[in-house]
This record gives sequence, C-alpha cells and structure tokens, in this order.
Amino acid sequence: MSDKHYHLETLAIHAGQVPDPATLSRAVPVYRTTAYAFKSSQHGADLFALRESGNIYARLMNPTEDVLEKRLAALEGGKAALALSSGTAAIYFTITNIARQGDEIVSASNLYGGTYTQFDAILPQQGIKVNFTPVNDFPAVEAAITERTRAIYIETVGNPALDIADIEGYAKIAQKHHLPLIVDSTFTPPSLLRPIEHGANIVVHSLSKWIGGHGTAIGGAVIDAGNFDWTDPKFALYNEPDRGYHGLRFAHDLGPGNEIAFALRLRTVGLRNQGPTLAPDAAWIFLQGLESLALRTAKHSENGRAVADFLKNHPKVAWVKYPGDNPLAQKYLPDGANGMVVFGVKGGAKEAQKLVDSVELFTIIANVGDAKSLIIHPASTTHSQLSEEDQIKAGLPPELIRLSIGLENKADIIAALDDALRLL
Repeated sequence: MSDKHYHLETLAIHAGQVPDPATLSRAVPVYRTTAYAFKSSQHGADLFALRESGNIYARLMNPTEDVLEKRLAALEGGKAALALSSGTAAIYFTITNIARQGDEIVSASNLYGGTYTQFDAILPQQGIKVNFTPVNDFPAVEAAITERTRAIYIETVGNPALDIADIEGYAKIAQKHHLPLIVDSTFTPPSLLRPIEHGANIVVHSLSKWIGGHGTAIGGAVIDAGNFDWTDPKFALYNEPDRGYHGLRFAHDLGPGNEIAFALRLRTVGLRNQGPTLAPDAAWIFLQGLESLALRTAKHSENGRAVADFLKNHPKVAWVKYPGDNPLAQKYLPDGANGMVVFGVKGGAKEAQKLVDSVELFTIIANVGDAKSLIIHPASTTHSQLSEEDQIKAGLPPELIRLSIGLENKADIIAALDDALRLL
C-alpha cells in the first residue's frame, strides 16, 4: 500500500498485501510449502547470515503469515509483528526473548489462568521470577521492581475479573525504569484499543479470540512497537554476542533493523530454534477475521452492554461486572467495551453451575471471542489450577460466571439468560 494514511477498517482489508504477482489472485493465497528455493549458494548464505531478508524455511516464515503479520503491525501501529502457534506461545516466547535465568518481571495479578500458571509455576523452573502486584497498584509495582527486573506485563482487560489496566500509568513507571511494557490486548483488539498509542512497547494477542472471531483456528501474535532502546546493557540477550549467529549483537549489529531488534530476535532465535510455528491455513483464517473485525466488535459491544444492563436489574443476580462500566473505559474504550460480562448469582458456586448447565443458546466452552455466545464457570474449569486463595486474589469468587456475548440478536440472548435464571 502507499504511504497514505488509511483508517483502521481499510487497513484491516488491504494492509500488507497486493494481488499475487504470479497469478494476480486478489485473495491472499495459502502457501502450503515446507521450504523455499535459493537463487544460488550465495543467496542462501546471505539469507542464513541475515545479510538479506527473504524466505528460508516455513518454520520461521511463510508468505501467507507475512501478510497477516504486516496487517497486524499496521492495525496496532507497530513496526513489526510475528505470528505464532498460540496466544500462550506468544506470551512465553515474548518473556524468554527478554529475560533469562536470574532475571525477573513484574506482572499484574489479574491474569488469564494459563498465563498465571506459566508465570507462577513454569518460568520460575527456568530461573525467571515473576513478582505479582494488584492491577493499577502503582506503589506496589514500584516496590516490586529490582535491579533484575526486565519487563512489566499487564492485560488490558483482565480475564476473568474484567478490570481495566491503566496503560499510561504503567507506561510511566516502565519508562522511568527503562523497562519494556508488554500488554496482552486479546480482549481489546485494535478496533477497540491500540496500546502502543498509550505507551506500550510490545503487544500480544491470542488470534483465536475476536481477531479470528469464529472459533476455527488457534494462533497468537506479538507486535513490536519499535519504540524501545535495547542497548541498555541490562538486556544481556541484546547486547552480548549471540553464539547462534557468530557473535551478532541484536541491539547493535542489525543496521536499520536495530529498531525492531525484539521482533528480529524473536523470529531468528525463538521461532527458528524452538519452532512455535503458525500453520499457513490458520493464518489465512485469521486474515478473514480481520476483514470484519471492526464490524463484529461493534456488535459484540452493543450486545455486551445490553446483557450487562439486563443482569444488573435481575433479582437473582448478586453483582455484575462489565468493562464499559469501569471509569477507565472512557479513556481506553470509547468505541466500545466488547462482549465480555461476568456476574455472580445469589446462592454461590452451586447455583452458578446450575445456571451454566441449564441456559439455552449459550455453549459451555473454554473460549471467548466467538460469533456464538459462550458461558463457563471459571473457578471449576479455566482457573481450577489456582488455589481458592489465588482465585480470590485474581478477582474470581466461586459464584462468578463468565459470558462471552456473541453476535446473535440481543433479545434472544437476554431471553435465554432470563429463562435460566428463573429456574434457580
């Protein structure tokens, strides 16, 4: 595309792609190939030595994924992006692309259950300590930062508590201590929120949610804002010679690529050598989702608001949380707060599970962001690996029910919930 500034809806359809030069196919082709031919021995040598960019092997690049990555970078306002096999892989390889044994990160505690387990149990086994702090408790964040801290991590909207992180508040602390701010923006795709505009350095997505939008593929993505200086010696992975690349120093020796040293290292070290590769068919599915993203998130937001308002006035509902009711929503989510709603029914966990089992139209499923409305009891499923104490710390009382509101008619969604609540 030209350098002309296009709006998000236009970028979601066109960014990163022109008609295929060989066939003139207007749609993005699916490149099902394992490897790519080299023009000569020297061409292959230059590619492997990073002296020239181009396709080498499908484990670390694919033309279908290249369009997806360029489109995601354009939508988020970043400089580069990398697609991976899952959102969880995107988070793990983001952390290990910055921190090594003996390093620490500071993270908000209101995390998706899989992320919490990764941070609480798996990373410490590899010598990376995670210091958890309550969301938006900035004195606690400051107190948790040590000389070994290498990043700050937050979710824009916590899962499942649905708290909104004050990104700019975190960004100020990150800048003060010269730390990258990593933001999981899965619950707020770029049609609703662009964290880089508020100070984020790295944005992570599970593409399987609203970006894909139909529950048909697994994938993740990492977007590099290109706005962080990695030459600080404390980031050893970027300043010490890399044995895998003949002593290359990623923060110094890439020329113009130094700006996106994080993304280049993630591809050439994490993806190349450990292989969390996204399938090209999945990349194609996510490209279809991106084209309608803005339309869908507007509808999800409309329906989510309607359901939240209904539940607030129901006599059998104890409490309701919807991101659009958070005071920070005006600042960060002026175009809609998407379709996530959590609530507690009177009577505790037993009544919550009874409602989950009896509601029609909704599917009991451990996913969010689908066109279909979804429901689950997190304490006994998605967050069951946490102790009761840790569940409470994460904002997850036993009566909490999580709804991912879909694209059905809102009157039908509300009627289904009303019928189930009447049975309690």
